[in-house]
Amino acid sequence: MGTVVDDAASVEFHAFFERHYAELARLAHLLTGEPDAADDLAADALLALWHRWDRVRAADHPVAYARGVVANLARTRIRTAVRERRRVALFWSQREEKTENPDVAGVVDVQEALRRLPFRKRACVVLRHAFDLSEKDTALALGVSVGTVKSQTSKGMAELQRLLGTQTVPKQVHAAIARSGGGAAGRNR
Repeated sequence: MGTVVDDAASVEFHAFFERHYAELARLAHLLTGEPDAADDLAADALLALWHRWDRVRAADHPVAYARGVVANLARTRIRTAVRERRRVALFWSQREEKTENPDVAGVVDVQEALRRLPFRKRACVVLRHAFDLSEKDTALALGVSVGTVKSQTSKGMAELQRLLGTQTVPKQVHAAIARSGGGAAGRNR
């Protein structure tokens, strides 16, 4: 059971919502270029406004405040999408390496062993040893800390050595990925 002030605020917010939702969704669509995301961003913005409704309704221009929230949410969405695209591009970038007389059985063995690793370990091993990325670049690509890259790579390599029964795993991983056209081992999640 709400108080009279709460009920008045609720009625006022509902009217604000009805009056401005479509405009805020259109703004989100124009800012992101994503029609499907526009409604979600507008709804998220209005939810944020509702949580601060006492401050918003006391503002000189509540609609301007709402537009600012939508713009900030759209900016965050765009930045997230750009970072994700960069990670994907880095992960799937292919090298132009050619190997004569490839060891097909070795490639298949390494790829099978890589498939058995959990994704994060596999990604760390592939990026570090097949794509020769630094720990820092691998961390950036995967959105994890350098410490996580170190531990996951170490654990992944130990697991590969156990699965393959050899101590030359880094060379095998590099060779297997290069021979398979770059990155094929990471495609099977």
